[in-house]
Amino acid sequence: MPSPASPFARALYLTLFVVGSAVPLLWFWPWLIAHGLDLPALLSELFSTRVGGFFGLDVLCAAVVLLVWMQLEHRRLPVRRAWLAALATCCIGVSSGLPLYLYLRQRTLDAAVPTS
Repeated sequence: MPSPASPFARALYLTLFVVGSAVPLLWFWPWLIAHGLDLPALLSELFSTRVGGFFGLDVLCAAVVLLVWMQLEHRRLPVRRAWLAALATCCIGVSSGLPLYLYLRQRTLDAAVPTS
């Protein structure tokens, strides 16, 4: 039987996925509408200050760590549709990909527990 906390955990992860997707996109969409997919302009603005560079590099490092962890974890626990979390990480960021992966992982763990 799944842990009593499992439904709460799944709901929490799903909520964090929605918030972690919406909040960054609400900040990014106006820039994207104004500039389009101008990668040089994006990188220029991202690294125009030390603080911006710090946050940009921190997020990039966290995304790489998350993607590596998801790949290694997949060998131990095959999570269905984990590629969606990788896509969310690459397209939106860690704030989107991590909670989505945790939701998918929890769902996999709950399905693997035998019912009695």
